[in-house]
Amino acid sequence: MQAPGTSYLDERLPRYTSYPTAPHFAADVDGDCYGDWLSALPSTAKGSLYLHVPFCRSMCWYCGCHTTVALRDSPIGAYLSVLRQEIEALAARLRTPLDVRHVHFGGGTPTILAPEDFVDLVALLRARFSLHPEAEIAVEIDPRHLSPAMIEALREAGVNRASLGVQSFDPDVQRAINRVQSVDRTAAVIAQLREAGIGGVNLDLIYGLPRQSTASCIETVEHCLAMAPDRFSIFGYAHVPDFKKHQQRIALADLPDGAARHEQAEAMAQHLVAAGYVRIGLDHFARPGDEMAQALGSGQLRRNFQGYTTDGCEALIGFGASAIGRLPQGYVQNEVVTGRYGERVREGGLATVRGYRLSDDDRLRADLIERLMCDLSVDVEAVCARHGADPEQLAPSIARLAPLVQDGMVDQDGTVIRLPERARLLVRKVASAFDAHIDQPARRYSRAV
Repeated sequence: MQAPGTSYLDERLPRYTSYPTAPHFAADVDGDCYGDWLSALPSTAKGSLYLHVPFCRSMCWYCGCHTTVALRDSPIGAYLSVLRQEIEALAARLRTPLDVRHVHFGGGTPTILAPEDFVDLVALLRARFSLHPEAEIAVEIDPRHLSPAMIEALREAGVNRASLGVQSFDPDVQRAINRVQSVDRTAAVIAQLREAGIGGVNLDLIYGLPRQSTASCIETVEHCLAMAPDRFSIFGYAHVPDFKKHQQRIALADLPDGAARHEQAEAMAQHLVAAGYVRIGLDHFARPGDEMAQALGSGQLRRNFQGYTTDGCEALIGFGASAIGRLPQGYVQNEVVTGRYGERVREGGLATVRGYRLSDDDRLRADLIERLMCDLSVDVEAVCARHGADPEQLAPSIARLAPLVQDGMVDQDGTVIRLPERARLLVRKVASAFDAHIDQPARRYSRAV
């Protein structure tokens, strides 16, 4: 498949896991504001929970997450104590226990917790919230450090989805990113998880890594296909060494350019499609019978801070340092620095330090951008009708797409916007035309492809 022009490939844009995006959050939304928003949630609201565990046993140099290396268990235990306190404090702000349909443990490495602590933590969630009997409980896992005792704890806690980081099985690439992980170890962990009854398995891969080639990307996909996961996520490496100092260990000369990144991404995608997976949005793939593929087909696919999801709940509640939440009124984010997060919670308040109040225009544009990111198409007039808005107010946004239309990267029929398959990876570029806040320095964002 021919690559789009270089100017499109190298542009730096938001990933649009929210709108407006996190760089626009401000300190005028604080813990008191968040508490009011929580208290206003109706008793009929459905919600999701996200718990952030910001610790790993070693630092992967490509990592863009909020995490630190913990060689001892004491900092993890202290953090867990604060996390439990935050859960108690936040649950007390709600009128009634929240009806929870999704729980996601991210990090960092959530399975760095002691097995008994993880079980107790999920028990606390069940005690303070109303977890639906069929709720999805998902955990991000580093297969290199997953013990049999932790697998048993996951089973006991009711975990039913596991996302395993792979990134690349190329030994040269693994050395360049400080993450050496064998095929055999990864396959063994997947087998053990399935034996424990944890049937939903996702594998996370990355393209655009140092010393990575298209051939090694395909080889990694082939190894992964032999493990028969339910879903794949294939992300482009975001090189932002100004914000993530450990990325300075990666030599700029070892990184592929925009055209090479596009070739790697498309080669991996075509390999998965040929193997029977459904291509979903920008970077996800699922088996045809998977609920994510079904959500795509029915127009119910959603996007949030964990990427593509089937989660359509009104409230996303975040716990832990740096965790982001979303309520009908807007977005909130906790203190990022672990020590200061702990101080805020121990002082008896909520750890929220910034956020964003949504306007009617923000909600309209968020809806448009989400549909583009999920469906690769949007009927602007129909979305405006849902929001009681005049489509004419979006005429300047549609006009910004003219160069893409001229280059064959966008199909436009009146107010209906579609991306052809060959331009799928430019969906962030198309979405940015509807972004009224796209004025942050480009260095805060990753490459468009």
